[in-house]
Formats: sequence, structure tokens, C-alpha cells
Amino acid sequence: MTSSRRRRAGLVRPYVVTDGRAYPSRNTLDLVTLLVAVNGEPLTGLSPEKRRLVELCRPGSLSVAEVAVHLELPASVTKVLVADLMDSGHIVTRTPIPTARPSDGRVLQEVLDGLRALL
Repeated sequence: MTSSRRRRAGLVRPYVVTDGRAYPSRNTLDLVTLLVAVNGEPLTGLSPEKRRLVELCRPGSLSVAEVAVHLELPASVTKVLVADLMDSGHIVTRTPIPTARPSDGRVLQEVLDGLRALL
């Protein structure tokens, strides 16, 4: 297969994977949204990509970006699949842990002074 033919084939695949849809049914998914598979949901009737996505998330949570890399699909396509799986009850999402904010320098100094006093 020539490289131009492979590129054309690659352009069709995401469209086929999402059943022709370009946007997810939900606009709440970021690349860092954590995905968790719901235990006990049957995988029968799911496309191979959706089945693989659920299987990837079964041992623990993965971000949308991580799942996209594992599936070798664009993030936009992965978001459509994730939204479908959320709608069917196979996947739930968790927001990532927010970044820690710097502490007050005074508090840190008091902790340091207390530790020094113990030594």
C-alpha cells in the first residue's frame, strides 16, 4: 500500500469509528478528564474500539489523552467514543485532582521551626 493510500485510509477510519459524528454528545470532556469503567456492564454490542476503551479503564482510571494514545486515535474521536460510553453507562468520569496552591510562607516557616526544635 502506498503512503498516500495509507493516509487516505487513515482519514476515513475516525469517521467510521464515530459513526460519522464529529462532536461528542457531551461538552464536558477535557484531555485530563479521568475515565473509570463501570464494573458489571456487558461489553456485547460494543464496537471493537469501545470495547477496548472500557477494557483499558477497568484496572483503574486513565485520562482521555492516555486512552487516545492507547487506541491510536485522535483525541476528538476518543471524546466521541467516551461520550457514547458515558451515555450507555459503561464509563463514568472524574475530574482530575486540582493543582496544589503554594502555601503561605509564614506557615511553612513555622513548620520548619517546629521541626528544628525537635532535633
